[in-house]
Amino acid sequence: MLGKGMKTVGVVTSWVPALLFHFFWRAFTTVSIWMGIGFLLTFFVCYMLVLSWADYSYIQPASSISCAIVALLGTFALHEVVRPLQWIGVAIICLGVFVVGHTFPSTTEHR
Repeated sequence: MLGKGMKTVGVVTSWVPALLFHFFWRAFTTVSIWMGIGFLLTFFVCYMLVLSWADYSYIQPASSISCAIVALLGTFALHEVVRPLQWIGVAIICLGVFVVGHTFPSTTEHR
């Protein structure tokens, strides 16, 4: 959503204060940017909750599944081109997530 919003806002073409103000005004009044910020906050809260019950060494690789989600959303929602070599990279990451997903999530004792 942030990417989609920033594509509608456009590129910073000058560092003139008036143009910068106009750029940031457009950015902060774009609905898709606020939706992206909301999704990031939701992810952050969920990430903190998951870290409360599993080890970081389990959560970090497992959260890499987001690479596949981003590639799919980029392809279908933003109509971006994801090249075959990039898809191979996403598949390797998903394979790693699958391997990590079959390990025990916590190696430390909870007190």
